[in-house]
Amino acid sequence: MSPISPTPYALVLEGLRAIVGEKACIEVASDMQPFTTDYRKLYHGKALAVVLPANTQQVSEVLALCFQHNVPVVPQGGNTSLMGGAVPDAAGDAVVLNLRRMNQVQEIDTVNDTMTLQAGVTLQAARAAAEDAGRLFPLRIGSEGSCQIGGNLSTNAGGTAVLRYGNMRDLTLGIEAVLPDGRIYSSLRGLRKDNTGYDLKQLFIGSEGTLGIITAAVLKLMPLPSASAVAWIAVKDPHAAVELLTEAKRAAGQAVTAFELISGPALALVLESMPQFNAPLPGAHDWMVLIELTSGGDSQGLDAMLMSILEQGMERGLVTDAAIAASIADARAFWQLREEISDAQTREGGSIKCDISIPLSKIADFIADASAQVLALAPDARMVIYGHMGDGNVHFNPLRPKGAPAAAFLAENYARVSHAVDGLATRQNGSISAEHGIGVAKRDDLVQCKSPVELELMWQIKRALDPRNLLNPGKVLPASEGGA
Repeated sequence: MSPISPTPYALVLEGLRAIVGEKACIEVASDMQPFTTDYRKLYHGKALAVVLPANTQQVSEVLALCFQHNVPVVPQGGNTSLMGGAVPDAAGDAVVLNLRRMNQVQEIDTVNDTMTLQAGVTLQAARAAAEDAGRLFPLRIGSEGSCQIGGNLSTNAGGTAVLRYGNMRDLTLGIEAVLPDGRIYSSLRGLRKDNTGYDLKQLFIGSEGTLGIITAAVLKLMPLPSASAVAWIAVKDPHAAVELLTEAKRAAGQAVTAFELISGPALALVLESMPQFNAPLPGAHDWMVLIELTSGGDSQGLDAMLMSILEQGMERGLVTDAAIAASIADARAFWQLREEISDAQTREGGSIKCDISIPLSKIADFIADASAQVLALAPDARMVIYGHMGDGNVHFNPLRPKGAPAAAFLAENYARVSHAVDGLATRQNGSISAEHGIGVAKRDDLVQCKSPVELELMWQIKRALDPRNLLNPGKVLPASEGGA
């Protein structure tokens, strides 16, 4: 009897082992489970294998092999996506390519103020490396210990300091990316001016791994601030918060680094789930703001700016109470309260995630109108509203009532609540995804908020770079006529 010919999948698995090594090619379903389940445990998939390449050449060879055999590839960094964008579907025919082994900071140039690093470096490690060199890499998000630079780039991450420094698109000078067929694109030159045609790196930033896999980047570094001033402020309402922000920018200019809005239910959720924390202010407050000023000057001048902002706010009836951080420990405690809001929701079984961006002039009215619409649909929902008001980004996350089953609340309300909130944002010239990306969760909603021309242009770019639809298929782009 002649021997049975190997199946194509067997050939692919054999090739993957040869490229990355047997230990870096995971094929047992139970071992793959952490890579095939998303951060919020809402999306579960299956994979042919999970590979962990050690360098760009191995990524190139893996993609070339998968291209040859028409095998889909799902790029993955720290797997902290909130939109299901980093895990495979249930078909089980995709290879998950996780970049965590590519975790080297390759160069820090303190004259050019740049950092060159591999995509698997965690954000926390990147920030620490910059600080060790006397510089600041200003991207700051709650998952910085887990999320990776490649993922930050692929979702164009924002965070709490966008008001001053911009998001990842603004912080990137060049990238290296591997195309679906294994070819390597590189613009790792560290140039702030390069007007030689299309800025191709921008295609990959924010594309969530659907056009190419980012393997390295050159990022901007900033001077390390020598002084900071932080305060937790109770405000009358979101309208008052917007007016206070305007006053802060008038008084302190670019020293205003962060301006975070926090609803009463959002803070209460953190305090309930983590009783070791204390509220910064006595009593209950419907709306609060966390403000941070930073500069390269002396702390006395910055403290005086902050005090002036608070005094003006109180005189105008915008501010009802405030606590100023008297130490670095106080400031860290304030920020930890803010950063725990996301995980506190996860511990409660998850909320309805609406990541909204609205022109600042309309944001207070949006919050009021959206809250009214949500409470009409789900009267007992806890209105967990928080986020980066300074750049117009609000995380509008209705949460199940206390005692109500999380799964039942989400099943009954997720679609209709998110549709109502996203529809209102679209009608007010806003965005349904400010910084979390699209993934699977918001993919089909793009039909409602993108014009047919925009969607067709997106598909044309996808077809040009990934004609076989092998890279992160089913993510970002809704199915369309002539699409996939």
